[in-house]
Amino acid sequence: MGSRGHHRYHWQSHNVKLSGVDDMVLLSKITEDAIVDNLKKRYMDDYIFTYIGPVLISINPFKQMPYFGEKEVEMYQGAAQYENPPHIYALADNMYRNMMIDRENQCVIISVAATEPLQIVIMFILAHSNTKKHALIHQGKYFEIQFSSGGEPDGGKISNFLLEKSRVVMRNPGERSFHIFYQLIEGASGEQKSSLGITSLDYYTYLNQSGSYKVDDINDKSDFQETTHAMDVIGISAEDRSMVLQIVAGVLHLGNITFKEAGNYAAVESEEFLAFPAFLLGIDQDRLKEKLTSRKMDSKWGSKVESIDVTLNVEQACYTRDALSKALHSRVFDFLVESINKAMVKDHQEFNIGVLDIYGFEIFQKNGFEQFCINFVNEKLQQIFIELTLKAEQEEYVQEGIKWTQIDYFNNKIVCDLIESKSPPGIMCILDDVCATMHAVGEGADQTMLQKLRVQINTHEHFNSWNQGFIIHHYAGKVSYDAEGFCERNRDVLFTDLIELMQSSESGFIRARFPENLNAEKKGRPTTAGSKIKIQANDLVGKLMKCTPHYIRCIKPNETKKPRDWEESRVKHQVEYLGLKENIRVRRAGYAYRRVFRKFLNRYAILTKESWPTWQGDEKQGVIHLLRSVNMDPDQFQLGRTKIFVKAPESLFLLEETRERKFDGYARTIQKAWRKYLARKKYVQMREEASDLLLNRKERRRHSLNRNFVGDYLGMDDRPELRQFLAKREKIDFADKVTKYDRRFKGIKRDLILTPKSVYLIGREKVKQGPEKGQVTEVLKRRIDVEKILAVSLSTMQDDFMIMHEQEYDSLLDCVFKTEFISLLARRFEERTQRKLPLKFSNTLELKLKKENWGFLSGGGSRQVLFVGGQGDQPVLKPSSKSLQVSVGAGLPKNTRPTRKSFSQVRSTASLISTWTVSNNLLLVPPTGDRGSSRPQPNLDCLKVPEQGAAGAHRPSASRPAPGGGRPKPAPKPKPQVPQCRALYAYDAQDTDELSFNAEELIDIIKEDASGWWTGRLRGKQGLFPNNYVTKV
Repeated sequence: MGSRGHHRYHWQSHNVKLSGVDDMVLLSKITEDAIVDNLKKRYMDDYIFTYIGPVLISINPFKQMPYFGEKEVEMYQGAAQYENPPHIYALADNMYRNMMIDRENQCVIISVAATEPLQIVIMFILAHSNTKKHALIHQGKYFEIQFSSGGEPDGGKISNFLLEKSRVVMRNPGERSFHIFYQLIEGASGEQKSSLGITSLDYYTYLNQSGSYKVDDINDKSDFQETTHAMDVIGISAEDRSMVLQIVAGVLHLGNITFKEAGNYAAVESEEFLAFPAFLLGIDQDRLKEKLTSRKMDSKWGSKVESIDVTLNVEQACYTRDALSKALHSRVFDFLVESINKAMVKDHQEFNIGVLDIYGFEIFQKNGFEQFCINFVNEKLQQIFIELTLKAEQEEYVQEGIKWTQIDYFNNKIVCDLIESKSPPGIMCILDDVCATMHAVGEGADQTMLQKLRVQINTHEHFNSWNQGFIIHHYAGKVSYDAEGFCERNRDVLFTDLIELMQSSESGFIRARFPENLNAEKKGRPTTAGSKIKIQANDLVGKLMKCTPHYIRCIKPNETKKPRDWEESRVKHQVEYLGLKENIRVRRAGYAYRRVFRKFLNRYAILTKESWPTWQGDEKQGVIHLLRSVNMDPDQFQLGRTKIFVKAPESLFLLEETRERKFDGYARTIQKAWRKYLARKKYVQMREEASDLLLNRKERRRHSLNRNFVGDYLGMDDRPELRQFLAKREKIDFADKVTKYDRRFKGIKRDLILTPKSVYLIGREKVKQGPEKGQVTEVLKRRIDVEKILAVSLSTMQDDFMIMHEQEYDSLLDCVFKTEFISLLARRFEERTQRKLPLKFSNTLELKLKKENWGFLSGGGSRQVLFVGGQGDQPVLKPSSKSLQVSVGAGLPKNTRPTRKSFSQVRSTASLISTWTVSNNLLLVPPTGDRGSSRPQPNLDCLKVPEQGAAGAHRPSASRPAPGGGRPKPAPKPKPQVPQCRALYAYDAQDTDELSFNAEELIDIIKEDASGWWTGRLRGKQGLFPNNYVTKV
């Protein structure tokens, strides 16, 4: 399945801008620093996805990225991984296609806790069949999308595990609790707020303890509407929806109940805080108070069992209140998961794609029971990752008949056994034993657990103990766990009193959430949180082992949640515990690159004439032919039965670089021809615009009237000695040698250079000291910002003199190509100032001099330049102390214009270019003649341009009729109404055929093009501009 249309094998469909490497298997150096550096390069260039072979690394950009639209969905559907830049869509498409082709279930494991990738994967997969199921993405840790045999999504199932219930009652500073609390407070209607007692966010103890209420890119108000709508979509009745929100509000109000010491026992501090939670939960206020401050315990005397009421202390009362809040939240969550599963139930299963969204390894300053459980599950998943990745790789080599060395790797089963083993007892087993004999809340049980761990498993090579806890040597590194609270959280017991209390609720919905039979005989130990996690993790492993796995490793680049903020140490830490270096080594231990023969031939077909556009013959022989063409060493690759395997990344780079050079060469040839065509067309137009500046104001020289404009007459690309005075990559509009006259009218040669921002005058001087003394070197004599030019003065005669007026002093120049220079200067001046360049025409010109610090001779003063009629085309100069007289013969009349002729006649080669055709309409066919071509053409021999259009070369004289037969110039036609657009941002032209503009300027639209580059007119100039910088008006 190739990608569609023009995306297939398109030379720029891959990353045009090189930002590190797309696939880190191809890193030449495999260290944590090299990995971090590569990820940073890509992240700073807004490439958030990177591969390690088939594994996708995703970095949180903390902003909306532009490449998640319908266009990208279409681009990645059916495309091979290497055809486009790394993307989560490529992984999702690969899963779906593998499921359909191999008829096997697939799964993707996403870590660290990344809801966004979960949603993107699901929505992309559903896009394959244009199916939308609104409720699919709102909850779930392990989600299975079920498909029919034809590939249509027709069901789903959510498995809920590792719900972090403790987040309801406590969390770290700067973190939020579950989103639903904030959604309810921000999004509830006035009536709902009144009936549920909703006030402000900081009123609730469960929410105000971390000091974090808002997240920049989350709109809690609109999310609340989506959540309630999703509950409606999956079939939850209005009454049950109301009860869900009522319990959520009840949990918030429970958190505001506080306790005080009353004779070593707990008492409710403010009883008015009892009323609202009791009302919302449908229970008696006094009973709620009683159950929070006392507990019924069974006392056994022989065969007799007696119940006694035990009054709790403040610590125990707070624990009981929080236990009730966590139980209410988790049971409502279970109800929602169950409701979603009922709505998407499917009688029989055909195929499915599983999406596992789980926290990655957590290593904090203080690691508790939650981190222990999360890291245990990650340890189990790492075991799958290593086993299945290596197994798949080994099988591929066997199937293809490839010789290879067995890969050695650390088997972390020993760590999993340390945690979950029954015989000998592992950490979880010992923890459950301690919890079974635990009678009170406090530190005593935690210390007992530590003592037992030291006695029974202290000799294990992956275990150490310390005074406050223990250390496990996980595959991602050592993690020290603080034993405080371990037993409490593991017991996770909801006392009988609280279950009875909830079963007494007036609400049938709440009673249904607590279905326990309290009168049944208790057998065996109660199930602990740890044992539940162990069962769920092993069930999950069982499901994943039946699927073909795919992996997304998520990296959080900072804690500020700001875009382009890169915390090096944080990223390096994640690279270590995600085991990225190990992933690369596993992938590279065999062969860094493998490709089916046909796809290899398609990608590198351009390397030789024999293989382009398609290889005719045996595919394997075609691959050998291509490898020989780049002289790849035989020990760097092996040919399997259907695939080529390339050993080292450098060998692949050799292929890629050769390919890029080929494409680059062809692209340059096309670009050169195209730019040449555009430049010629542009300069014909410029010549006419320039002529209009002088029309009816100055006589013209015969040899300059119809010459071609070249712009750069100095060859600045090859003149670094001149380039040194310009800004880096500053564009050259005009460059030529001119004569500059000083206060004594002595002529000195200068290089005149015009860029979009400045005018430069560069001279030469002898070095007066140093090792280069006596040598002539280039010196910047003057730099004038375009906007600081006050005016340009010229005579009305056919000479080449001009005066550039500036605030400080003026410059008198003799410039052969003055018309071209002034037209370009006028355009740049208007761009910079939004005003026309003042042009003064007179035969008596004033020249303001530079002030010199020469004592009594200081003072600038001025000089005059006088123009008088004379003989011939060459001016005769007569300087005096205060003035310069210039005598020159008469030129062409002031109303003379360039001869209109077809652009294809400008040069004989232009007619050749005009016949070219290039795909995507890159080259436009120029017109073949003028509107007046039916009229007899005058003899144009006199207008032939010498090589490079050098002015000053005398042409043979010839008589010819006046342009237009002496008729007056017709009145201009009224300008037609053209569409316009407004600039959203300023844009500086990057080439000669582009427009420069400032924000808010209006541009006439001449032509719109699907490529994104439109043709427009601004301030009399026509050129290309990017359409994403403007908006139509």
